[in-house]
Amino acid sequence: MSGHSKWATIKHKKGALDAKRGKIFTRLIKEIMIAARGGGNPDMNPRLRTAVAAAKAESMPSDNIKRAIMRGTGELEGATMEEFTYEGYGPGGAAVLVNVATDNKNRTVSEIRHMFGKYGGNMGTEGSVAWMFERKSIIVIDGEQAGEDALMDLVLNAGAEDLRKSGDNWEVISAPENHDAVLEAIKGAKIETLSAEVGMLPKNLVKLDGKNASGMLKMHDAFEEHDDVQSVYSNFDIDESELESLSQ
Repeated sequence: MSGHSKWATIKHKKGALDAKRGKIFTRLIKEIMIAARGGGNPDMNPRLRTAVAAAKAESMPSDNIKRAIMRGTGELEGATMEEFTYEGYGPGGAAVLVNVATDNKNRTVSEIRHMFGKYGGNMGTEGSVAWMFERKSIIVIDGEQAGEDALMDLVLNAGAEDLRKSGDNWEVISAPENHDAVLEAIKGAKIETLSAEVGMLPKNLVKLDGKNASGMLKMHDAFEEHDDVQSVYSNFDIDESELESLSQ
């Protein structure tokens, strides 16, 4: 798995994400609004079902979820959100995908382009790096939650493609259409997850160290801090020891 997954895990352990609960809620609300355009019933709308599950996992109040759905379907007034994916390269040639949801495309694209350049990268054209990734369900589980053999049997029987070790964690990889079934099987076994999403998985990794590693993490964090950014994916890989040191 790419280094940014390890980096996110380190920040999770340090409690940094808890301090950003408001930002997490904002991103989830945007995702629910966009997903609800395909229908306001989560049972009939897989993307909305996944978004609502993610919101509940973050303890978002049900009233907030309901209002976000109603804004998405047009039952309540709200800003019209558009979603875009910007592509480019970071320090050391690592590929980067930045998914945004914005009500002002011109402002957002200008700011994203500036951030690519500020941290030693450059924004590319549509399709320039997307081919290096594939859309997958990615469910992360603390390694202490389950043993390999039992977890392997559980997730493969539920439709998963692979179980991988990443540092202290397990990563369950599935086709997007099997996300719900695999996640329900894990929950049914009373196993807690650190994260569960349908996102972009890199096909190959680019090893970074030194200044390139430091610069890539600064770029990644800067994108994560941007109000319009929903998610960031990259194919960089950094040794865990160096990641730990850079997180101090």
